[in-house]
Amino acid sequence: MARVALVTGGTRGIGAAIATALKEAGYSVAATYAGNDEKAKAFSDEHGIKTYKWDVGSYDACKEGIAGIEADLGPIEVLVNNAGITRDAPFHKMTPDQWNQVIDTNLTGVFNMTHPVWPGMRERKFGRIITISSINGQKGQFAQANYSAAKAGDIGFTKALAQEGARAGITVNVICPGYINTDMMSTIPEKVMDSIVGGIPVGRLGEPAEIARAVVFLASDDAAFITGATLTANGGQYMA
Repeated sequence: MARVALVTGGTRGIGAAIATALKEAGYSVAATYAGNDEKAKAFSDEHGIKTYKWDVGSYDACKEGIAGIEADLGPIEVLVNNAGITRDAPFHKMTPDQWNQVIDTNLTGVFNMTHPVWPGMRERKFGRIITISSINGQKGQFAQANYSAAKAGDIGFTKALAQEGARAGITVNVICPGYINTDMMSTIPEKVMDSIVGGIPVGRLGEPAEIARAVVFLASDDAAFITGATLTANGGQYMA
C-alpha cells in the first residue's frame, strides 16, 4: 500500500512540483491550498492529486482537514510543510498585521500541521516531516523581518523536533531554497532579476523540480539516517 504524503501549499510553484514528484515516486498524495480555487481545480484535473482547502494558520482547520485526508487516503506518513506567504515592508513601515499574517502562516502553520500528525507517526514508528524554509531564514533580507524570522524559526523547530522523533523512527528536516524559477519571480523587474542572478554562483535560478527531488529523497527510506538537517539549495548564493 502506498504511503500517504501531504503537501501544504501544494497546488502551485514549488509545492506543485513537490506534490507531483511524490506522486511519480509512488506516494498517495494530497495537497492543500488557501485561496485560489481555479488553480487548485486545474492542478487536480491535470495531475489526479486530490486537493483540500484550509488556512494553515488555524489549528482547528488543520486538525479537521488532516482528519478528513486520513479518512480519505489513510494515515499521513510524510508531511511537507511548504505553505508560505510574504508581506514585505521595511521594518519602520511594517504593521502588526503584516507581521502576524506571515508568522501565523509560515511558522505557526508548521506547528499547526505537524502537531496533529505527530502522535500517529510516533505510534507507527515511522514518519517524515520536511519543511520548506528559505535562504532568507538563514541570512536575513531587507524588508523581510517577518518572513526571515518565521523561516529561521522553521529551522529551529526542525532541529528541536528531530531530537524528539529520532527514536520513534521519525525524521525531521528542512530545505532552504534560494531564488527559484516560479511565477512569483516573473513579476520582478529585469534589472533586479539580473542583479539577483548575478549574485548566484551557478549563474541561474533554481527550478522547482530540483527542490522536489530533494524532498523525495528526504521522504525515502534511503534518508533514514538524516534528521535535524538543513539542506541549502541556492546555487552557492549563501553557504551555511
